[in-house]
Amino acid sequence: MKINCIAIEDEPLALLKITEFVRDVKYLNLVHVFDNALEALLYLKDNTIDLVFLDIQMKGLSGMAFLEALQSKPKIIITSAYDEYALKGYEFDITDYLLKPFTFERFLKSVDKAYNTLYNREKNIRTDYIFLKVENRLEKVELESILFIKGMSDYLQFVCAEKSIMTLLTFNEALELLPAENFQRTHLSYVVATSKIDNIERNRIRIGKDTIPISDSYKEAFMKHLKQYKLLL
Repeated sequence: MKINCIAIEDEPLALLKITEFVRDVKYLNLVHVFDNALEALLYLKDNTIDLVFLDIQMKGLSGMAFLEALQSKPKIIITSAYDEYALKGYEFDITDYLLKPFTFERFLKSVDKAYNTLYNREKNIRTDYIFLKVENRLEKVELESILFIKGMSDYLQFVCAEKSIMTLLTFNEALELLPAENFQRTHLSYVVATSKIDNIERNRIRIGKDTIPISDSYKEAFMKHLKQYKLLL
C-alpha cells in the first residue's frame, strides 16, 4: 500500500533531506512540496493526502496555525529544530515529532508508525481488548472496562470498572494501543474514556466517584475531539 504524502518546509536543505529520505522508502509517494503552509492548506481542501511532513517555524502561516485551520485529518509528522512545540503538537494528535537534525533510521521509524496506523485503520483491524504487561505476566484488559488512565511516575495506572492495573508504559505508547475515537488526553497525567464521562464542569470531568482535571494546555484539543467524533455540537 502506498502512502501519498506532502512536505511543508521553507528551508531548502531540510526539504531536500526529506525528499531524499522519502525516495528511499518504497511505500511513500511524495505528491507535492510546499515552502509555505497556506498554499498547502488550500491544496488539501481539494486533494486527499495520507501523510504530511510539517515544519513549525515558517514565514506567514506557522505550522501550529496550519494544524488549527486543517479540516481534513491526514497523519502529521512534525519536523522541527525546536522541541518546545512537541507538547502542543501532540494535542493535535500528531503521529510523531522529528527533532532536526534527524537520521534516516529515526525518519524510518516515524513513517513506519504512520504506515501501521493507516494500514490498521483501513483494514479495520481492531479488537475489543488489549494486553498489558504486569510484572511477569500479560494481563488482558477489555477496552469497554477502562474508565481512565493516570500517569504515576514511570508507570501508568489503568483504572477499570472492577480493577486497576499498573504497567510500565508512556502515554504515547498507551494511546497507540487504544482506539482514538474513544480515548482522549485531558491533562499531562490523564487520559479518559469519553464514553465513561458522567459530566464536565469547567476544568473537571466526573467519572463515577473520580474527578479528572482538564488542564488549559489540553482543553482545546479535548473539546475538538468531542466535536470531531460528534459527541458535542
